[in-house]
Amino acid sequence: MKFSVLIANYNNGKYFKECYDSIMAQEYKNWEAVILDDASTDDSVSIIRNIIGNDSRFRLFENPVNSGVGITKNKLIELAEGEVCGFVDPDDAITLTAISSSMRNFQKKGVVLTYSVFMSCDKNLQPLHPFRTRQVKNNDPFFFNYPIQIAHFVCFDRKIYLQTEKMNTAMKISEDQDLYLKMYEKGKVKFIDEVNYLYRLHSGGISQNDNKSKSYEYFAKVIFNAMKRRNLKKINGRNIPDEYTHSQEIYDLLEYQHSIPYRIKNKISIFAQQIFG
Repeated sequence: MKFSVLIANYNNGKYFKECYDSIMAQEYKNWEAVILDDASTDDSVSIIRNIIGNDSRFRLFENPVNSGVGITKNKLIELAEGEVCGFVDPDDAITLTAISSSMRNFQKKGVVLTYSVFMSCDKNLQPLHPFRTRQVKNNDPFFFNYPIQIAHFVCFDRKIYLQTEKMNTAMKISEDQDLYLKMYEKGKVKFIDEVNYLYRLHSGGISQNDNKSKSYEYFAKVIFNAMKRRNLKKINGRNIPDEYTHSQEIYDLLEYQHSIPYRIKNKISIFAQQIFG
């Protein structure tokens, strides 16, 4: 199977060389890299073009106008030729076995998405600390990835994705969460207990700038839309509102999932899932 590395760029060309090097070093060889620049205002396109040269495995496209991350990522999936896709930010990098580890899991029946551990790094991509996560319970209508468990390096079945409503292109932030929940509803997700992604922390990153405060609101909208898509009426005995009003109302509905009894029950369910499939 072919793997498509999808890269949405906006003004991050200066970091791209390390991303490029990590793709070139992959143990898995049947890959392509599709890059879509979202009308950068710096010299990103020329930097990226000079780095990739004439290597046909890299395809570089440009949006005529700045369109936002939701539209850009959706276009990337449409441009992809691989059966399995994974997003890598141009200022980040993936580890040597990132793609091969994921592809092995797509050989298993019903797997539509994989995710792993990511390592938070400083601005020079030097490791700081890993993001701790674990296998989630599959086929749970009340799973909303809150708090975050499914995270980089996320890979997904492109054919299955095209059967979903696709990512909400109106999303400026949390578009990845929208993707994860829609894929979760289509089959099994599999956790890979390896550090497969290096996440760079720097002042220009989306998660580190003013958009961070907005992500809380966008994520709540993603969760609310998932509740409606799953035709849920109640959660833990509480009514789900007919219309979205504010984020805290949504997060309050999920507060019970932080309780010790719920966590114990969930761990038992996941343990049984891993043993019996």
